[in-house]
This record gives sequence, structure tokens and C-alpha cells, in this order.
Amino acid sequence: MLELKGISKYYNVGSVNEMCLFQDFNLNIEKGEFLSVVGSNGSGKTSMLNIICGSIPVESGQILIGDTDITKEKEYKRNKRIGRVYQNPSMGTCPSMTILENMALADNKGKLYGLGRGTNKARIEYYREQFAQLGLGLEDKMDVKVGSLSGGQRQAMALLMSTMTPIEFLILDEHTAALDPKTAELIMQLTDKIVKEKQLTTIMVTHNLRYAVEYGNRLVMMHNGHMVLDKKGKEKEDMAIDDILTLFNEISIECGN
Repeated sequence: MLELKGISKYYNVGSVNEMCLFQDFNLNIEKGEFLSVVGSNGSGKTSMLNIICGSIPVESGQILIGDTDITKEKEYKRNKRIGRVYQNPSMGTCPSMTILENMALADNKGKLYGLGRGTNKARIEYYREQFAQLGLGLEDKMDVKVGSLSGGQRQAMALLMSTMTPIEFLILDEHTAALDPKTAELIMQLTDKIVKEKQLTTIMVTHNLRYAVEYGNRLVMMHNGHMVLDKKGKEKEDMAIDDILTLFNEISIECGN
């Protein structure tokens, strides 16, 4: 279980632009849950992900995995058990390196590097098999620089790389937002397949309301650092896109938009 307990987060502390995003924010995510998070810009979605991953500190509160408090644990240590895919495909891959070199880096995540070869020839066929399932032709481009690939190809790679080693949590930060509709559908199908096969606890932030409804077993809407909707199980299954859109529009009207 992942728990955010009594989280408070301020930005620009001590300045005229000081802003409180979270105050006594609480969230429990059970093992195996696939949580979709929606909300307007500035609602706290990505900040919540950054807090979980350790990218930004909190003023108070605890981040717990089971009974272990990781609040002060460094980001690189959390990365051993957390995989993350970003909105920008270039953030999950190294464009100046080949596909093979990128996969080898991901395969060695959390391991000590010595003076041996960075790529293990015995794993190349495994990489090819993983890519062949995508139908993007990447299995035949192992020596191609990643920077020359399309955004969809790079995002598919980033998703595979983030789940290459055993992890407990998968963090998806609007990972289809920069893709065309057809490619976004492919990435979502790949996401669902990986999550189910590896039984990963997953948090997906998205602006696509259809994806939020169709994928996962829990849905949360955030607004001004608060959860204004939290549906799981049968309640979530019974939700329609119009239900979320109606609430979203009500909030926008209250805010003067």
C-alpha cells in the first residue's frame, strides 16, 4: 500500500507569491490498484506524482510504502521501486544513444556499473521480442539513435524501459498527451497489458476523460489540492464520461471560467 498522510506543500515560501497547494492531504492506494487522476491545470496532479517520486519535498506529512516511511528518502533510491513515464517522450529515453544502449541502461537500473560491457548480447533477443509485440518495427532498428524515432516509438520505448526491472509502482504523467490519437490508443493498450501482466500498482494522470473511465479500477478528480471525486470498483465501472465532464464544468463555472 502507498499512503500520503497529512501532506502539506507550499510553493514560493516567504515571498508575495507564496501558495499552499496541499494542506493535510491524504490518499491511500491499495496494492494492485490502477488509479486514474483527472483535474484542471494547477489542481495538484503532477505535484502529487512529484511528491510520491521524491522530485519535490514536502513541508509536513508522511509518504509511506506499507509501514516504511520514505518521506526523506532520495529520489534515486525511490526509483528502484518506482517506474515513471513522462508526457515528453524525450524525458524517458536518451536521444543520443541507440535503442540497444537505452534498453541496456534500463536493464541495469539499480545495479552497480563496473568496467565491463554495457550491453549484454544475451539480452538482445529479449529486447527484440519485446519490441516485436508493439508492431512498430523497432526490433529491426536496434542500432538506430533514439533521437531519430517518432514520439510514439519513443514513448513505447520509455514504457518498456520503465518496467524492465522489477518495480512496485508505475507512475504515468500524461504519457499520451503529446501523441496523435492512433498512437495514443496503442500506448494505452500497451500500458494496460503491462500493468495487468506485471500486476503493477499504477497512478495515471490524464486529461483524456475517456481513458480515465475506460482504464483502471479507481478514478479520482482533483481541484485546488483536494480530491473532489473518488470512485472505485463498481462505482467507477458505472461512471460515464459525461458524469466527469459535468462535474468538471461545474467546477470551472465556480472558478469563473
